[in-house]
Amino acid sequence: MRADRLLSLLMILQTQGRRTAQELAEELEVSERTIYRDIEALSIAGVPVYATRGPGGGCDLLNSYRTSLTGLNEDEVRALFMVSIPAPLAQLGVDQKLKTALLKITSAMSTTYQHLEQWIRPRIHVDVVPWFQTEEPVPHLATLHQAVNRDRRIKINYQLHFDAQATWVVDPYGLVTKASVWYLVCAREGKIRVYRISRILDVKILDDNFERSEDFELADFWKAWCSDAEESHPRYSVKARISNELLPYIRTYFSDLLIDIDEKTESHEEWIETNLHFETFEAARNRILGFGRAIEVLKPDALRLSVIDFASQIVDHYSG
Repeated sequence: MRADRLLSLLMILQTQGRRTAQELAEELEVSERTIYRDIEALSIAGVPVYATRGPGGGCDLLNSYRTSLTGLNEDEVRALFMVSIPAPLAQLGVDQKLKTALLKITSAMSTTYQHLEQWIRPRIHVDVVPWFQTEEPVPHLATLHQAVNRDRRIKINYQLHFDAQATWVVDPYGLVTKASVWYLVCAREGKIRVYRISRILDVKILDDNFERSEDFELADFWKAWCSDAEESHPRYSVKARISNELLPYIRTYFSDLLIDIDEKTESHEEWIETNLHFETFEAARNRILGFGRAIEVLKPDALRLSVIDFASQIVDHYSG
């Protein structure tokens, strides 16, 4: 990933001094153009790094610049030790490297702060995996990670719907994990696309490099893509009356339904009218039936009649 590469570039210049762009490109397995872009990114971030072209030129740090881990206050140290290694990073195979890096940071700190690690780690654990979600197989993740790091074009075989498959040559811009599901962000036919990595049946790294779009930022693209995906997600809107008895538990029961009701709503009426949004007609009916008389469907009529029909069948069945 780019952050890893920027740190590696900085460490190379810090430990080895001036290097040519070609030497850095070969060591980091990227193009020279990528090296110059990384140098510019470090400079914008405040690192005194520069590059000169031509004979005798190269990339270097000004005034023997050195990174420093000093200056961390106690609250920052506490926050650092709350960091755990997420499962997706273990899938990338960098979990042990991160543990080693944290160990080096710890050893560089004063003994005043080192005791905080033994105090905090047994008390804070961050689990980012959602409930009841099985882990998707991603056998080609390591190969994709290698291609992304090296800006190398790849050929993938992708599983489509109904057992159909497609083969494409793509430019792998980055990898994203969301709720422990991995996605490949890539360019194909002049357009940035997103593919679920568990559906990639085969991948081959090709010999040629690709040039990344200079104005592309992975985090910005992903945020916009997720927003578009959520907006285009199918919704089935329901106008309903909810029993006032459910009001204190509204957010607990309906947090995933985008309920249109103010959290501070207070009412002495027996019923409160609001709107609920489901993915499908069937999902709305099944969910609403689960609350019995506490929810009454007002609109649409088709859903109201279907709920009545299902409820009548249940009553008739148990009465018989």
